Amino acid sequence: MSLSQRRALIDTTSKVSIRQQCQWLSLSRSSYYYQPMSASAEDLLLMRLLDEQYLQTPQYGYRKMQQVLLQAGYTVNHKRIRRLMQLIGIEAIYPKVNLSKPANGHHIHPYLLRGLAIIRVHQVWATDITYVPMASVYMYLMAVIDLYSRYVLSWSVSNTMDAAWCCQVLQKALAIYPQPEIFNTDQGSQFTSDDFTSILLSRNIRISMDGKGRALDNIFVERLWRTVKYEDIYLKEYQDGWQLEAGLQVYRSGGPVRVL
Repeated sequence: MSLSQRRALIDTTSKVSIRQQCQWLSLSRSSYYYQPMSASAEDLLLMRLLDEQYLQTPQYGYRKMQQVLLQAGYTVNHKRIRRLMQLIGIEAIYPKVNLSKPANGHHIHPYLLRGLAIIRVHQVWATDITYVPMASVYMYLMAVIDLYSRYVLSWSVSNTMDAAWCCQVLQKALAIYPQPEIFNTDQGSQFTSDDFTSILLSRNIRISMDGKGRALDNIFVERLWRTVKYEDIYLKEYQDGWQLEAGLQVYRSGGPVRVL
């Protein structure tokens, strides 16, 4: 059932809360209250260019990104580039001396994959979120993949990167497949939140988190984003979230999505 069909089933006159109905339908509340994330046409263009450049050179910071855009003929200062990079959730990959402190109620877990031989299915899962550019709006895509088979187990689109949505994507994968021994994420606030980590800890799944600014620790998910964007998203230029969801369903209907 598509996202739009699930939204249509929500009964606002029911005594059952919207939250409970969304849980029954595996629909995040952010998707139910969906309003396209808007920005100026120029910002959307710059964000698309930054997103494409980041897939090629993830080590570039905002000053280097500014140089790339200046060379391409776009007059933009580094403060604007930094703001747009923060908005679409990208940062340069490089070792950092001090890691930022987690938010209240959040806990950073150690990275468990260094030197680990991944030798079987459902030994390690990983997840990440990426920015999705569209014609006049933008959204986010989250995926859970198995690091041995490299197959996508669950994915979803949303207009916000909230923890509730991330929890639903995780729970969908856990409801279908045998649970992993280790689950790897970055240090995003959605993944360090108690709501998200408690799902894993309650099942005795060990939590692994990449070092901040080290997206290459999650290299297979990064390759997934590159594949999906160049094979589908960039080519289709979806107009809105409904087209995006329908298009990704068609993309996935061709067979299980696998990272090469």
